[in-house]
Amino acid sequence: MSDKKITALYCRLSRDDAQAGESYSIKNQKDILEKYAKDNGFTNTQCFVDDGFSGVSFTRPAFLEMMEACENGEVGTIIVKDHSRLGRNRLLSVSCWKKILTVWAFDTSQLWIILTAQRD
Repeated sequence: MSDKKITALYCRLSRDDAQAGESYSIKNQKDILEKYAKDNGFTNTQCFVDDGFSGVSFTRPAFLEMMEACENGEVGTIIVKDHSRLGRNRLLSVSCWKKILTVWAFDTSQLWIILTAQRD
């Protein structure tokens, strides 16, 4: 593994809105997050995409993969278009993230950035 931590770009679209193949909304989310990361100096980006998965469940494949990378200390920053992409239930989302993340930061551009702390 590289010494450079991943900047995770997380995208999700509900199965109710899903289309065949990668949805237009997912493409838009990726484009927005990649531009934001580039414009703000975030490097080593990796997209985690759950296309067609409800935000009610936290057992989404890409979400679980990203969580595992966080728990392994591989992720330095997570960027999402808005908090609802992480999960529809805010209390469960916060509870889940508080287990592994300690610094929360919000950007005025309406992108929600969550920073992980260095693990001991």
